[in-house]
Amino acid sequence: MDESNHWYGHSRIFAKYCGISRGQHHVPRIRGFVQHGWNYLHGFPPNDRWCTPGYPRFVWSQALARRGWSMGRRGHYVIGSPWAYLLTMEPDLGRTPVREGTIWYPFHGWEKHAVHGDHARLVDEIRSVETGPVTVCLYWLEYRNPEIRKWYEKAGFRVICHGERGSRLEAKGRDFLRRQLTELRRHRRVASNRLTSAIFYGASVGCEVAVYGDPMTLAEERPEYGGTSRRLRQWPELHGFSVDARIARDIADHELGFAHITGPEELRALFGWDTGRRVTHHRGLLVVERERCA
Repeated sequence: MDESNHWYGHSRIFAKYCGISRGQHHVPRIRGFVQHGWNYLHGFPPNDRWCTPGYPRFVWSQALARRGWSMGRRGHYVIGSPWAYLLTMEPDLGRTPVREGTIWYPFHGWEKHAVHGDHARLVDEIRSVETGPVTVCLYWLEYRNPEIRKWYEKAGFRVICHGERGSRLEAKGRDFLRRQLTELRRHRRVASNRLTSAIFYGASVGCEVAVYGDPMTLAEERPEYGGTSRRLRQWPELHGFSVDARIARDIADHELGFAHITGPEELRALFGWDTGRRVTHHRGLLVVERERCA
């Protein structure tokens, strides 16, 4: 189906969880569309016409499924995030006896739209707040831009990148989330200038959380998301230099869909990886059935 199913190694994580292995360069085709990052619209971009009608939409939480339904989308299956499955399989990956410093994720653009903001100003804000060593993790596009990277390197920060997001046929992104998990578990804090997947990932593995600084702007940012004002209105408790760890963890668990982790047998049926089974709805529940021979 869609190439985004394979970004950040998501399809590989699902395949491993389901006990399917086809080598590092081949992963199964998912019959449907998988939410590929934290999203507070309906799990997909506003211009989601590329999501072929009739095929399932696999989202992380019930809130996204309900919102999608209210906006005319159909065929949602709530399965939780790939991150939740990774933690299920790798409960100890990257654990260290002592965690220190902050890993900071500046808001990033993507291949079609760049982010505009003052990186020098953001560096000053980080310096004024963080008291320990700082690791700045840039998206691969910004990491390859020396004009952006230099601001953080000149400040004395450790500057890293988790890698490119990859695709189905190339292995570049296959360990993206594993590398991210290892980095998060070595740091005491995770911070960003916007609520992002990384903030929720960090909260889920015990990082202290902070969201502060210039949120920057994304070229042609869609108004359907509601902008910074909506994020501040809906998640005020997650913004600031210091956030209540228990609240952050509870919200992260909800947004990442830990309560909706699906069993391997059911997930194989949902993704079309088990041709002998089909999935139906019964009173709001997903039911896996063995297909009968004619």
